[in-house]
Amino acid sequence: MKLIDPILEFQAELRQIRRDIHAFPELCFEEHRTADVIARKLTEWGIPMLRGMGGTGVVGIIRNGTSKRAIGLRADMDALPVQEINTFPHASRNPGKMHACGHDGHVAMLLGAARHLSQHRNFDGTVYLIFQPAEEGGGGARRMMEDGLFVECPMDAVFGMHNWPGVAVGTFGVTAGPMMASSNEFEVVIRGKGAHAAQPHKGIDPIMVAIQIAQSWQTIISRNKNPLDAGVLSITQIHAGSATNIIPDEATLVGTVRTFTNGVLDLIEQRMRTIAEHTASAFDAQLDFRFKRNYPPLINHARETAFAVEVMKSIVGDNCVDAQVEPTMGAEDFAFMLQEKPGCYVFIGNGEGAHRDHGHGLGPCNLHNPSYDFNDDLLPIGATFWVRLAESWLRKE
Repeated sequence: MKLIDPILEFQAELRQIRRDIHAFPELCFEEHRTADVIARKLTEWGIPMLRGMGGTGVVGIIRNGTSKRAIGLRADMDALPVQEINTFPHASRNPGKMHACGHDGHVAMLLGAARHLSQHRNFDGTVYLIFQPAEEGGGGARRMMEDGLFVECPMDAVFGMHNWPGVAVGTFGVTAGPMMASSNEFEVVIRGKGAHAAQPHKGIDPIMVAIQIAQSWQTIISRNKNPLDAGVLSITQIHAGSATNIIPDEATLVGTVRTFTNGVLDLIEQRMRTIAEHTASAFDAQLDFRFKRNYPPLINHARETAFAVEVMKSIVGDNCVDAQVEPTMGAEDFAFMLQEKPGCYVFIGNGEGAHRDHGHGLGPCNLHNPSYDFNDDLLPIGATFWVRLAESWLRKE
């Protein structure tokens, strides 16, 4: 593994920064302390910045030479509404909030790259260091773009990175094309007519309507969608009733839909609506259908992905880079940036969890798990990748 020596020498401080951020997690659009930590470090290293983009976002700007070429490197910085069960010293001190997805480590890796790039400047052009708020459901990437990210910081390409538990430390994974799914949610309220459970003929039972809709929806995946196209329709909540002897007035279905293409998403949404409305009508019930598209599918661009793969291989070797990693049905709002700019999103292995300090929870070291902790061994690897990617992209003539 070919890591950058000055970054290795700085690893202990990066670890301290990461664990400090972990101890004080902040939810989407509330990342004021985290943004202040980032800003202090950028200022300490003489890096100018823009603040407030997307609410709490920070963009560091490192220029060198005369080239107008530019690259964007993005790290998310928000935490999750999760109660941490780890008890090691850097565990969350903010009840009900936790860095259970490793955004604390993403920030630290990009800060490590920022320090090295500002001190050595072995490139010709501009590096934009994008510290983004509100990835966890807030759409912070879109908010930064609405606030002029790509106008005030014109860049030729943008790249993102996420730690991936279960994959060995020192390895990377990426694939061209669909990498992560779109994230969408639905809520369907069936309005029937309440009655005594012993006299069901006097009412319109919304629970039976909900059951019929739920079962029929699964035929969208098995009979309407092309079997070669990926798609998931999961009903995750059913709410109805308050007593054993009362047929309620309403029943509610809630859940999520995930796809890798907008065409499949259009099909699923249209069929869900048609089936729900016609089923309700057949039972003389009324229906409210709400479908919300949150994040689009994350589609990596072929040229930029191939470029990133070569950089990874130069650091960890060919055998430690999976250039055709299996896509995931998880979602990521970096997808918004890739709709506007060429680029790619990569996974960096976080290990199996053996790295966790004494006092970690008994659960697995998985993302969004209260026993999770970011692996600090990744810090110099991720920082080295960012540096080599920027230097290669903005290579001096």
